[in-house]
Amino acid sequence: MLGVEKKYIMRIHFKITSNGQAVPFSHQHKLVGTIHKWLGWNNHHGKVSLFSFSWLDGGKRDNEMLHFIDGSSFFFSAFEEEIVKKMISGIQQDPSMFDGLKVVEVVIQEDPDFSAVSSFQVASPILIKRRVDNRIDHILYDDPRAGKYLKETLQTRMKEVGLVDESLEIHFDTSSPYAKRKNLVYNNVNNICSWCPVIINAKPETKQFAWNVGLGNSTGIGLGAIR
Repeated sequence: MLGVEKKYIMRIHFKITSNGQAVPFSHQHKLVGTIHKWLGWNNHHGKVSLFSFSWLDGGKRDNEMLHFIDGSSFFFSAFEEEIVKKMISGIQQDPSMFDGLKVVEVVIQEDPDFSAVSSFQVASPILIKRRVDNRIDHILYDDPRAGKYLKETLQTRMKEVGLVDESLEIHFDTSSPYAKRKNLVYNNVNNICSWCPVIINAKPETKQFAWNVGLGNSTGIGLGAIR
């Protein structure tokens, strides 16, 4: 059985097999539901999310379906070790996911040392949204306001745990050839997101925090995960 012995274990990677069943392209609500199942429906719902998780890797698209012929993988990170322990316990009790997917291996990763690291790749699209009068604005990677709002949202999460870093600065790496817009329809709401690397200049512990809890809005539904 898996256990969590060390103090600073915060990211877990999942190896997943498929029984050959096709998975709908719009499956994010199923992944969110699976994570809630593993965690046990707890008091993290409705509060500031201090966890993040990536999208499923390895799918081959055929129209509106995905086929995971060679299996899949994704990761889950959290600021609080207790959440990670709950995830592992939940998976041990029931490793099944949805549409024939099942966790067959869990790899535990400690927080890296980010002292010399400032560039981070995305593992799921980053959503930035703000209410302006009676509408919701979606701010993309090439918007001059994007960095300010990324910083603002991360600082809100940092405040929840008493983390302060006056040196914190974040911006999208708009020079990346992979920068693009990406949409996620979730509960009939279209979220217009950015798929673009980010640059974080901050204390190592701040970068570790961002690496665990994600960036932008709606990390609790699988947006804003970074690697």
